[in-house]
Amino acid sequence: MVAVIKTSASIHRIVNYNENKVKEGVAHCIAAVNYPREIDELSISQKLNRLLNQVALNENVTRNSVHISLNFDPSEKLSHEQLQEIAETYMDKIGFGSQPYLVYEHLDAAHPHIHIVSIKVRSDGSRIDMQNIGRNQSEKARKEIEKTFGLVQASGNKQKPANKLLPVNVQKVQYGKSETKKAISTILDFVLNNYNYTSLPELNAVLKQYNILADRGSEESRVYQTNGLVYRLLNENGEKVGVPIKASDFHNKPTLAFLETRFTINQTTRKPYQNRIRNAIDLALRTPANITLSELVKALAKEGIAVVLQQNAQGLLYGITYVDHQTRCVCKGSALGKTYSARSIAERCKQTIEQKDTSHFEPTIKSQSHSIVNKNNTLSDKPSKNTPQSSELPQSPVPVQSTEQSMTHTVLTTLLQLEQTAEQVPQDLKKRGRKRKRRTNRNQHSS
Repeated sequence: MVAVIKTSASIHRIVNYNENKVKEGVAHCIAAVNYPREIDELSISQKLNRLLNQVALNENVTRNSVHISLNFDPSEKLSHEQLQEIAETYMDKIGFGSQPYLVYEHLDAAHPHIHIVSIKVRSDGSRIDMQNIGRNQSEKARKEIEKTFGLVQASGNKQKPANKLLPVNVQKVQYGKSETKKAISTILDFVLNNYNYTSLPELNAVLKQYNILADRGSEESRVYQTNGLVYRLLNENGEKVGVPIKASDFHNKPTLAFLETRFTINQTTRKPYQNRIRNAIDLALRTPANITLSELVKALAKEGIAVVLQQNAQGLLYGITYVDHQTRCVCKGSALGKTYSARSIAERCKQTIEQKDTSHFEPTIKSQSHSIVNKNNTLSDKPSKNTPQSSELPQSPVPVQSTEQSMTHTVLTTLLQLEQTAEQVPQDLKKRGRKRKRRTNRNQHSS
């Protein structure tokens, strides 16, 4: 069993999310604990008002609602009674046993799971502290429930469902609608309810890794104008293939309206995981030095973070999205901050590339400056036999200087070369200097 705890400032949103699932036929409300009536006798407004009335006892608690999902192994077949008992045991162990809460069984994923909706304000108006509740109370409760109910243990295997999910075999399914629908549905069941995406491009950054695209069509198309959505297969080149399938044709109804609800919820739920992506990028750009864009992509892939690049026909990078398969957080670069946007990443990698490209300029410049000095280190206006003619000189990538600049450069080079060439001083001058020194010494002795 895997437990996921999330908090929110909107009870309406959480209750409506689960009740909409019930209306769509992909969920059931199986329990209303600490309510004055049985579940079958409660309307949606009565379910909601019970929670709102108790929350009103403490207006200082802004994030007052709790949304918990308990996820079970696909091999486990649990009845409503078992799910209710597991939910009540779990809520007791994490300190929410006396709180009013609703339990929903969801049928829109490949694995059985339930959602629990509750509040953080007690009946006396006090606030329930949820500091480290996931690491402490929830983790302890999970292990005890697994043993008590004989469930598949999730310790150390929380990421296995993601690892088992493989890209769609396009060659196999693109020719038949039934096979296409089944293949796409398997991916959607997992991705839509587990990844924290906040826009259609971010969702497609995940789906494209499984050869799937959520497509609204062009702005002139009927699908776009009616707020429709279709899902399509992609080949190895990212091109659309096979038969498009309307979102409403899938059992879990992954329509644009459904996705927009997820966009809003995920805006909050993904925030705690964004720092992991930032830290991974910063570390990759710092070590090793001079990292290229392709090397950055490979470095992040080792950390479980996929990088989806948006480039134009000329190869210019105009967008970047990070998909963290470990935390299932999906973010555009700009959502992480300016330094992680496509433009900033391109500039940081471009600077290292430019340094590498200009490093070969220096030897070329040196070879030109030395070409005016012959073997005897004496200056000559004429090239020596071993000096290549102007037509044989290597082409320099350095811009051509003006005539005045070239003359100045030649004069400076000549002056510097004369000062540094000791062999240009006549030997007679050196001897006279030594003789004068000796005579001076003799005069000192004689005096």
